[in-house]
Amino acid sequence: MQLTFSHAKDLPEGWKLAPVAAYCNVIDPQPDHRAPLIDPNGFPYIGIRDVNPDGTVNEMSARMVSEKAVIKQESAFSIEKGDIVFCKVGTLGEPRHLEAEGKRIALSATLVLIKAKINCCSRYLKHVLDSDYMYAQIFRIITGATRPALGIQQIRKLRLPFPQKDEQVLIANFLDKKTVQINEAIAIKEQQINLLKERKHIIIQKAVTQGIDPNVPLKDSRVDWIGKIPEHWEVKRAKYIFDEVDERSETGNEELLSVSHMTGVTPRSEKNVSMFMAEDYTGSKLCRENDLVINIMWAWMGALGVSNHVGIVSPSYGVFRQKIENTFNSIYLEYLLKSVNYVEYYNKVSTGLHSSRLRFYGHMFFAMKMGYPCYAEQNEIIAYLSEQTKRIDVAVDSQLAQIEKLKEYKTTLINSAVTGKIKITLEMVE
Repeated sequence: MQLTFSHAKDLPEGWKLAPVAAYCNVIDPQPDHRAPLIDPNGFPYIGIRDVNPDGTVNEMSARMVSEKAVIKQESAFSIEKGDIVFCKVGTLGEPRHLEAEGKRIALSATLVLIKAKINCCSRYLKHVLDSDYMYAQIFRIITGATRPALGIQQIRKLRLPFPQKDEQVLIANFLDKKTVQINEAIAIKEQQINLLKERKHIIIQKAVTQGIDPNVPLKDSRVDWIGKIPEHWEVKRAKYIFDEVDERSETGNEELLSVSHMTGVTPRSEKNVSMFMAEDYTGSKLCRENDLVINIMWAWMGALGVSNHVGIVSPSYGVFRQKIENTFNSIYLEYLLKSVNYVEYYNKVSTGLHSSRLRFYGHMFFAMKMGYPCYAEQNEIIAYLSEQTKRIDVAVDSQLAQIEKLKEYKTTLINSAVTGKIKITLEMVE
């Protein structure tokens, strides 16, 4: 999307291109930028991610700070209905009406509090602060910066289009109505996506634990958490199927791999995350194609996978190789070990002081029983799943594309309304 930066002459007659400070008060809630003392029993310290789209505060996600930080802000300003929080560090913008009257909270140093003056409608202000007109100026300011950030004076000097207040109210009423409709349409499509993903998960779960023939006779696996399986499937302990491998890198120059519950085994270079990088990876565990890699610290979340790469992983990970080649189709094996019953088993037998510190060690994996078909049937199951999941993925992609179009329409509507490119009338609001 091309961002445009207009001049006053491009606006309708009677509109003004004016600095933010002419129409609102911009308050820095923490001008000394000193981090307040953490207090688990204190009060929410709110960043933009702790403010829901409807303006309510998510106190569960916020850090808790001492009452002293709250008192300090309460003595400097009050939070009133219609006030807007705006992020000035990191993810810039994202203005939200703050619904926090009567709540005792402290605003993070990453935010500013914006209060509309008497000549400004706060609902119009929220829309214009979230327009491309606004972001065009922000991008001009931060271009080349290592960390995106805006100073309080820079925000006050940003120039925005303002019609007379009665027209601001009319535009706000129109945009409030339209954006609610668009957001509801997006929410419906997001719900449809969740249902499609849930159906995909159920199809995979059933296929890898009970096969794809609904008429096949079942037998008791004699393992309570596995339950019934097709009568011709095998049940074996992992120690009879896998060897634990502890080959080490002599140079540390191999492809660095990571293991997560979301993506399985993937090259670290493909992950868009900021993670600690060691100076030397000599001594890391080697991993080869079709090796099973288990992140023992996060196995309870399903953090494991079958590698498609030759590379290195953390020395603390478990690397396992099939004793007999082609015992498992690699895709089938990963699906099976990430299925609900298996992940619940990891949780049950893992040890640790509390849930976030559970460890699933190699001897625990070797003691685990597995129910599975022959290699040929695994291939049939994966071929079936490939077809079924492809259809679902296509449907999900279609919904995502429609959501993207709705978001683009919403952005275009806001941009056009707050720059006067479309004339809003009473009839359009009723």
